[in-house]
Amino acid sequence: MALPAMMKRPSAFVPVAMSLVALAMMLGHVVMFGVAREADQGAAAHTFQLLMIAQVPIMVSFLIKWLPHAPGQIVRMLALQVGTAARSSCACFLSRSLGREGCQRYVV
Repeated sequence: MALPAMMKRPSAFVPVAMSLVALAMMLGHVVMFGVAREADQGAAAHTFQLLMIAQVPIMVSFLIKWLPHAPGQIVRMLALQVGTAARSSCACFLSRSLGREGCQRYVV
């Protein structure tokens, strides 16, 4: 099964979509409010965390279901899923480590 055909499976594209939504939400929050330290994490941070954690069982079920049928394509699809999750997580950690002034240099 080719990678574009594999992307039609919900268990394949949902983790990628969840990572992209988490990244867009985090970048939108940074653009609107900056990265200043807050006393409480807020709804955006909790939603980001839930989106990132909820991907794991979907990825595992995808791996268990499709690995015996198409191992080569599954490895590439899993790399895409893990890569988008890592990109979202790295952007979050980078925005926190840069501080308000550093983040504005990269966003604006």
